[in-house]
Formats: sequence, C-alpha cells, structure tokens
Amino acid sequence: MGNYEEAKQQVTTLCHNLVEKGYLMGTGGNVSVRIRGEHAFAITPSNYDYTIMTPADVCILRYNLTVLEGERKPSIESALHAAIYENRLDTNCVIHTHQLYASAFGLTKTPIPALYDEQARFLGKSVEIINYAPSGTGFLKHNVVIRLKNHCNAYILQNHGALCLGPDPDRTMFNVQLLEKCAVTYLLAICTEKKISRIPLPFREVAFAMLRKDQKKFENANEH
Repeated sequence: MGNYEEAKQQVTTLCHNLVEKGYLMGTGGNVSVRIRGEHAFAITPSNYDYTIMTPADVCILRYNLTVLEGERKPSIESALHAAIYENRLDTNCVIHTHQLYASAFGLTKTPIPALYDEQARFLGKSVEIINYAPSGTGFLKHNVVIRLKNHCNAYILQNHGALCLGPDPDRTMFNVQLLEKCAVTYLLAICTEKKISRIPLPFREVAFAMLRKDQKKFENANEH
C-alpha cells in the first residue's frame, strides 16, 4: 500500500503545481502516475476542484479500470490513461491539460515542428495533432494509441487540449511547460508572417535519439 500513498501524493502535488502555474483550470484536465510493479495507476477524480484535492481524493485503478482504492468517481479519461501505460512502457506519468496556447493549435489542426533542441530532446520530433473524438470515449483512446507509436512526449488533441507524457512527475511537469513555451513562440512567429526556422534535421535526429535512449531504459524497467 505504500506505493499507492506515494503515487497519490505525487498526483496531488502535480495538480497543485499545475493550478498554480495556470495549466489546470476549474475541473478540466486530468493527471495520473503509474504504480510501479503493478498493472495499476493513480488518477485524479472526476469533476473535482484541484485546489482542494488531497491524496485521499485520488483513485487507484487497475488497467482494466477495476477500483483498488478511492471513494470518488475516477476521471472520465481513465481508460485513456490506462491505454497509454499499456502501450508506452517508458511512461510513468500522464498529464492532460487544457492549457491555452497549445490548445489553440488544436483548433487550427497545426502541428508544432521541431523549433528548439530541447523540444526534440524531451518532447520528440514534432508535436502532432490527434484527431478529434469526444472526451472519455473509446474513439479518443483509439486516436491517441495510434499516435503513441511515434515515441513523442507531447501531443495536441484537436478541439480539446494537450497531452504530455514523461518518465516521472517532475519531467512530465517540465514537458507541459516546454510544450507551452513552444506553442507561445510558434504562435508569435506565425503572426510575423515571416519564414520560421527549425533546427536542422541532423541535430533533430541526434536529440531524438537521446530521448529514445532514455525511454528504452524505462521500457526495460517496466517490463520486469
């Protein structure tokens, strides 16, 4: 049970930090952490104010969505989080937000190309758009799972929000912030109507290879 308490605290701390930085607003979005050594994860409750959330409010679910702990109704996107953990063994934390600037690209269906070295190193070759499907549905889960094969750590959900993955809560929080930096600067660059430079392809590939090397370490750890 110690594993559960640690994961519940991590989810709570993440939510409070995300609210403080303006990435979670109201009851929108959801956050989860993988339970190491079990086919289970900790996830935020459905439609609950993050500012008053405590570890006792966090739900513990198996990948088949069986409830192991928690009195509250789990997030509507629990099946999506479970699918991510099953399909991306390098991922130990998932954050879904409705952050403003990244979400804007979901309205124009505009992917964010590799603009910075750190973006390719930690988020991947590009931030792709995941086709629209209603929240909490198998259709959305299907659309996300298809995109996970590119091994990136950030995606934009069409007409919805952003989805960030990471090997631990701190890195996933960093990825949320990095995605918003890329979204803001790309949007400003587009507004200039000038040609937008990207990092050269060879350097993008080197940075992405470093990301994949890190990911494989976590893949191997979660296989056992």
